[in-house]
Amino acid sequence: MNKLWLIFQREFLVRVKKRSFILTTLLTPFAFALIMIVPPLIGKMGDNGMKRLAVLDESGVVMQRDDSGKVVAPISDTQNLTFKPVETKLEDLQKSYQEDGFDGIVYVPEMVNNDAAIRIQYFSEGQLSMGDKRTIEKKIEQKFESKKIKDAGFEENMIEQFQADVALNQKQIYLDDAGNIVEKDKKNGAEVATAMGFFMAFIIYIILIVYGMQVMRSVMEEKMNRIVEVVISSVKPFQLMLGKILGVSAVGILQLLVWGGLIFGIALLVPLFLGIDASQAQGMSEMSAAEQETMIDYTNQLLISLSQQNWGFIIPVFLVYFLGGYFIYAALFAAVGSAVGDDLGESQSLTMPIMIPVILSISFMPAVIDNPDGTLAFWLSMIPFFSPIIMPARLPFEPPLWEVLLSGAILIATAFFFIWLAGRIYRVGILMYGKKVTFKELGKWLFYKD
Repeated sequence: MNKLWLIFQREFLVRVKKRSFILTTLLTPFAFALIMIVPPLIGKMGDNGMKRLAVLDESGVVMQRDDSGKVVAPISDTQNLTFKPVETKLEDLQKSYQEDGFDGIVYVPEMVNNDAAIRIQYFSEGQLSMGDKRTIEKKIEQKFESKKIKDAGFEENMIEQFQADVALNQKQIYLDDAGNIVEKDKKNGAEVATAMGFFMAFIIYIILIVYGMQVMRSVMEEKMNRIVEVVISSVKPFQLMLGKILGVSAVGILQLLVWGGLIFGIALLVPLFLGIDASQAQGMSEMSAAEQETMIDYTNQLLISLSQQNWGFIIPVFLVYFLGGYFIYAALFAAVGSAVGDDLGESQSLTMPIMIPVILSISFMPAVIDNPDGTLAFWLSMIPFFSPIIMPARLPFEPPLWEVLLSGAILIATAFFFIWLAGRIYRVGILMYGKKVTFKELGKWLFYKD
């Protein structure tokens, strides 16, 4: 046990002391923070690329005017776009719009048939972004919708009264000891469960790939440098392999914890220090007051749903599947690293069969999330090559406890088996040089006597 601890300590300290590890661990959350704060900061600086658009409305719908010619219902400006009505010929405006301080022209032709499709045109030297294009279309759509409502003899506030706000509230029902029906609110909504399922599955997917490959590269480096020939004289091959797997896994867990803490802290503190309001984002600024209120209410519901999750169950189970899956794949990567030596081409051919179940797990994710209690989800959760990714994705949907326990037991048993299996390959391959390894040769190594 003391030797195993020394190997674990060495593998852990060698990696966490590397400059690349420190920079990656510290800079990644700040890169994430930049993505969060740069757009709002740009929005507070200068004119934020504000475009002044001339609106030539020949339909009389978009820029309605009273008897004196004053616009009574102008298009409201957004964070990026300012709309100014003009009265002139299109050809003259096309010649002089830049001299008049406009960046483009929105031309609304006269509408002969109210039922016809509305075809507006935009003239400029530059190119509209997707967001600006959609904003202009939406503003024009709202004007024509209002006109059609009035032409039909309705007031806009009456139309709003006809609209229904339907929300689905999930209830869990069961019978108590007396046979009475008991209702209980479900702790999670479908949106939250789906997002959590994808998030946890992709976290494990990335960890399996990144840190499993690190184990393989570590074994290959020591074998190429002949360091292992010295180490193996004082420690058993199995202890060396297990120490590497545990050491690299500890590095990965440490890095994830630091990332999580820094990202959470940055997300809370940066808006306070810089005075950034989430509503300054372009998507919120272009919403109406009612739409913003709906979005805020929806966000609050999601936060409440997150706070009501059974984290005391989800987190421990997630860690079990993370560790179980990591040990299976890291052991296989270590076995491949010990077998191939410095032949990178050969390592790719041997790692491909290892990668296929991981890739397939991600491919099955949409079907599993769409039907988390289905037959496909159940059987994938029982197969240990798939369960480290599939079962965590199902946890927010509250699968039956017996399925979680059975799947976890199979995963843990399989992890021990593959650690033993990889150890049998590792003890032979780590000291073998200059020989091309095949799957048939690996099979023979399993039965070599100690």
